[in-house]
Amino acid sequence: MKRSFAYGLLLMAVMMLVFSGCIGSSKDNSWEKVKNKGEFVLGLDDSFPPMGFRDENGQIVGFDVDLAREVCSRLGVSLRLQPINWDAKEQELNTGNIDCIWNGLTITPEREKTLLFTKPYMNNRQVLVVRADSSYTSPSDFAGKKLGIQAGSSAHDALNSAPEFKANLAAVIEFDENMTALMDLELGGLDVVLMDEIVARFYIQQKSKNYSVLDEALATEEYGIGFRKNDQELRDKIQETLEAMHNDGTLAEISSRWFGRDITVLGQ
Repeated sequence: MKRSFAYGLLLMAVMMLVFSGCIGSSKDNSWEKVKNKGEFVLGLDDSFPPMGFRDENGQIVGFDVDLAREVCSRLGVSLRLQPINWDAKEQELNTGNIDCIWNGLTITPEREKTLLFTKPYMNNRQVLVVRADSSYTSPSDFAGKKLGIQAGSSAHDALNSAPEFKANLAAVIEFDENMTALMDLELGGLDVVLMDEIVARFYIQQKSKNYSVLDEALATEEYGIGFRKNDQELRDKIQETLEAMHNDGTLAEISSRWFGRDITVLGQ
């Protein structure tokens, strides 16, 4: 009996060691990994002005890019901008090719199932963009018309949330980029494009294009930064830095450079 009891205690001890080893191996060291490699890899759609896009010299610039550069500067790591296929963004993240998705990424219930988000830092709407010389004034005007949309974008959620509007369309055509959809709209291949208001208004202003944004939006939404579900430590480090930037006025300063005023919502 004593020998059996001793064996039992030994077995329990071994099991506890194995269990503690499993716990140790699953420890979240996502921030430590980024700090040790000295580089933070940001995944983005590089044709999504003003959040992230290429300027006339081919350099990637944008509001989100400026935010990320400041965050990385404060954390003592370099920033690497990694253009990705937006339709495969979750795959790029989960395979480790990027450390986060930071490029006007809308927080949705579906995405929250697979991604860990920061707090919202900006509001947005999904709006209908038409040619300025068109007679369209409301969503009800698009029965039998062709609508363009970016593949993998939250515009799909907005479209699905308006089933009657969607059912009345003649066709929904997907594009890799919003800018390509807008060019097709300009050429007459589409009647309307459903896209982010922030992107639409910036593009119209910067390019002096003859487009019009309808007053009635299909959906309202919020932008956040997406991380792998288990990367809590890294998410928290970025969140803390953004909140410090909000508190010292840096967030408002960067917003004013891009939008003429502070349109961020962190802390509200």
